[in-house]
Amino acid sequence: MSMGILGRKVGMTQVFDENGKAVPVTVIEAGPCTIVEIRTPEKNSYSAVQLGLGEVKPAKVTKPMKGYFEKKEVAPRRWLREFRVDDTSGYQVGQEITVSLFQNGEIVDVTGVSKGKGYAGVLKRHGFGGTPASHGHSVTHRHPGSIGCSSYPGRVMKGRKMAGHMGSERVTTKNLKVFGVDEENNLILIAGPVPGAKDGLVMIRKTAQ
Repeated sequence: MSMGILGRKVGMTQVFDENGKAVPVTVIEAGPCTIVEIRTPEKNSYSAVQLGLGEVKPAKVTKPMKGYFEKKEVAPRRWLREFRVDDTSGYQVGQEITVSLFQNGEIVDVTGVSKGKGYAGVLKRHGFGGTPASHGHSVTHRHPGSIGCSSYPGRVMKGRKMAGHMGSERVTTKNLKVFGVDEENNLILIAGPVPGAKDGLVMIRKTAQ
């Protein structure tokens, strides 16, 4: 388990590699993140570093969270997330984590909340093929078909893929390549798409070897 950083998804664009080939990249404004708390095995039964990202208006900070930040002597942050690490000895509260943590060509995992699609049928949600489109078949072209188990056990089994709410789930895309790092502007370019909508929070961590 390795350290990571929090970021805000800016959007997608394209850049050109050394061979002149266009590469689609996701631009993420990552950090600087402030370490708010250190989790230790002795106190919390696990090792982790809690990072904070983004400014927030004092009026929007609840009293419990205001007291939490004051106790840590850290300015309130909009987002708080934890990264599990093997060793916390190299970190301390108040320390800043920047995009310098990553290098060009490095492989990372990116976690975000996928775009919400609302209520969706089985074709869109699960990629079902649908029922026949001709030869007397009518009305149920986009239906899932049989979902039961005959007389025994006479019920729909748990986990059956059906229509329902699609998206708005925590999704991790693994083995993405860091295409570029702009330390001056706190930007990191990642080849390909990452989960989430524009301005959404993402977590970037080095891929476990």
